[in-house]
Amino acid sequence: MSGTPHLSVVVVGGGQAGLSTSYWLQQRQIDHLVFEKRSAAHTWSTQRWDSFSLVTPNWQCDLPGHPYDGPDPDGFMKKDEIVAYVRSFVEKVNPPIREGVSVTRVTRRPEGGFAIATSEGDFTADEIVVASGGYHTPIIPRMAEKLPKSIAQIHSEQYRNADQLPAGEVLVVGSGQSGAQIAEDLHLAGRKVHLAVGEAPRCARFYRGRDVVTWLADMGYYEMTVDKHPLREGVRDNTNHYVTGRDGGRDIDLRRFATEGMELYGVLEDYDDGILRFRENLAASLDFADRTYNGINAAIDKHIAETGVEAPPPSVYQPVWTPPAERGALGLAGSGITSIVWCIGFTPDFRWLDAPVFNGAGRPVHRRGETEVEGVSFIGLPWLNTWGSGRFGAVGRDAEFVVSRIADRLSRKRAPLSVAV
Repeated sequence: MSGTPHLSVVVVGGGQAGLSTSYWLQQRQIDHLVFEKRSAAHTWSTQRWDSFSLVTPNWQCDLPGHPYDGPDPDGFMKKDEIVAYVRSFVEKVNPPIREGVSVTRVTRRPEGGFAIATSEGDFTADEIVVASGGYHTPIIPRMAEKLPKSIAQIHSEQYRNADQLPAGEVLVVGSGQSGAQIAEDLHLAGRKVHLAVGEAPRCARFYRGRDVVTWLADMGYYEMTVDKHPLREGVRDNTNHYVTGRDGGRDIDLRRFATEGMELYGVLEDYDDGILRFRENLAASLDFADRTYNGINAAIDKHIAETGVEAPPPSVYQPVWTPPAERGALGLAGSGITSIVWCIGFTPDFRWLDAPVFNGAGRPVHRRGETEVEGVSFIGLPWLNTWGSGRFGAVGRDAEFVVSRIADRLSRKRAPLSVAV
C-alpha cells in the first residue's frame, strides 16, 4: 500500500462524539482525520422534528471547551438553538474533517494498524475511533409491507410536523422519548392520534420545586459508571424515560392524553386481513411507567430527608385515567387512520468494521470505549461509561479518556528502543 496516506488516528463520524474526539486529539497534537458521510453534526438539523427541544436542561450541555453560556441554563434549547450551539462547537474545534465521505471498510493490517477504504480513496491508520453512534438503521417492522398503499408511513427520523401527513387520523407506534413527544406534537396540532404504547418508563419534569434532572445530579446519578449500575451492561439496552422540555418543560402523561381524546393501545404486534392487532398489555405498561415515575420521586424524597434540604412537600402520582378494557384489535378501514409514524428505534450497523469486537446482537463489546482489539475504540454510545455518554453532558469526558489511552499507545509504539551496551 505504498503511497497510501497514513494517519495516527482516523475518526469515523462527525457528530458531537467525533468532534469531541478531534478536540482532544488536537490538544495532544495527534494527527488525525474525521470522516463524515454527510456534514458535521447534521442529525440535529436533518433528523429532528420542528418543535424538538432538549429533554435535559441547558446547563448539562458541556462539550469540551464549549459549555452552554446562554441566558437560560435551566431551560431547554429548541431545535434551532441546538443547531446553533453545535455549529459554533464545529467552528471552535475546526476539525480536520472530510465531509461527504463514507467509510466503507476497515480491516486490520498484518503489520499492525488498519486499512481504511473510503468513498474518497484508501488510507491507513494506527488507531480507529468509531464515533458514529449506535442509531443507524431505522426500524420498520416487516408487517409494514402488508399495509395498504394508501396508508402513508414514515419513521420518527423523517417526522417534521403534522402538516406533512395526509389529512386523517394518525397511528404513532412506540412511546419512548420520540414516540411520546411526536404523539404530543400531533395531539397539540389538533390531530386525532392513536398511540401503540410500548414498555417505556417515564419520569417527572419537576418535583418538589426543582427539575428532576437537577435532583438526580445532586444525588450523583449522572456520575454513576456502568460497572456500578445495578444492571451493569444491561442498562445500555434500557429505553429512555419519556418527558419533554417543550414550552419550558413538563411531564408527558399518556393517561391525560386519553382523557383528551387520544386512543391508547398496547404494543402493535401484527396486521392481517385488514386488522391491526395489539398485545393486551396497555394497563400493565401504563402502570409500569407510573411505578418508575413514583419510584424516582421516592428516591428524591429519601435524598431530601437524608440531607435536610428544604423543599415543598412530597406527592405521589395518582392515575387520571385507566383503560376501561384492553383492545386487541382495530379494523384499519373504519378507523380513520391514514398515516403511521414508526417510533420504535434503530438498529446498529457496523458491518464496515472488520474486527472481532461485537456481540451476537451486533453491538460493540467494550469497557469505557476500549475494545479487546488494540486500536479500536468507540465514543458516543449510550452508557459508554455513564448516563451522559451519548449526550452533550459527558461525551467530552469520554473522548478525553479514550484519547489519553490512544496517546499512551502511540507513545509506546514510537518510543526509541534502548540498546544495552
